[in-house]
Amino acid sequence: MFSNNLVCNIIEYLNSNINKEITSDELSLLFYFNKTYIIKKFKQELNISIREYINVMRIYNSLPYFKDDNYILSIAFKNGFNSLEYFSETFKKIMGVCPSVYKKYLNHKDITDEEQEKILYNISRISNIKSNALNYLNHRKPVASSYVKKLEFK
Repeated sequence: MFSNNLVCNIIEYLNSNINKEITSDELSLLFYFNKTYIIKKFKQELNISIREYINVMRIYNSLPYFKDDNYILSIAFKNGFNSLEYFSETFKKIMGVCPSVYKKYLNHKDITDEEQEKILYNISRISNIKSNALNYLNHRKPVASSYVKKLEFK
């Protein structure tokens, strides 16, 4: 079974613009579908809301920055968040720990076993979300190029 082309287009758009402000109204205008339909179809196909997908991908993309950047605010801005508070809140919701605990984890400093388990579990979970989206894109119905079509009719 092939993936829904609209959802594939949305995933590609989101991935290309992940650090920009993206609204359902904008997606509606871009893809010529009602925003309620877009939201429902995306959730139906991927089992995740568009907003959750955006936040998960932003947090996923932010993880490597913790190795080199000591300023969490800088990491937040680099990954499409407009405030430290929203970044920290979203990070904790997705990763199960606050950004400073994740930074300690990377620096091999003392954190609890529970915190370490949460981090490892959630890294795996968000990696799976990214993999599922890429796998979904790989099941898009192939489109014959116009060049191939021209050759077939000669």
